[in-house]
Amino acid sequence: MADEKIMNEETDFITLQFENDEEVECEILGVFEANDKEYIALLPDDGTDDVYIYGFKEVNEEEFELIDIEDEDEFQKAVEVFEQLEIEEE
Repeated sequence: MADEKIMNEETDFITLQFENDEEVECEILGVFEANDKEYIALLPDDGTDDVYIYGFKEVNEEEFELIDIEDEDEFQKAVEVFEQLEIEEE
């Protein structure tokens, strides 16, 4: 689970810090909507093709929070929507 991070929306990268103090720099792939909620997709710079999906909450025009998705069904729906968006971009 990553700590909540707040950053400038115009930034293309974010650094996540996990509970074990591991830090991973991630490229922001985009913000998208599923089931009337907003999510963010992050591509970690760790040599894998993993994509991290978090809930997204805008604090103000310059800051936002990442929210862990605890519900498995909600997470699967967010992943499905993200994958469909990726297919449409190709």
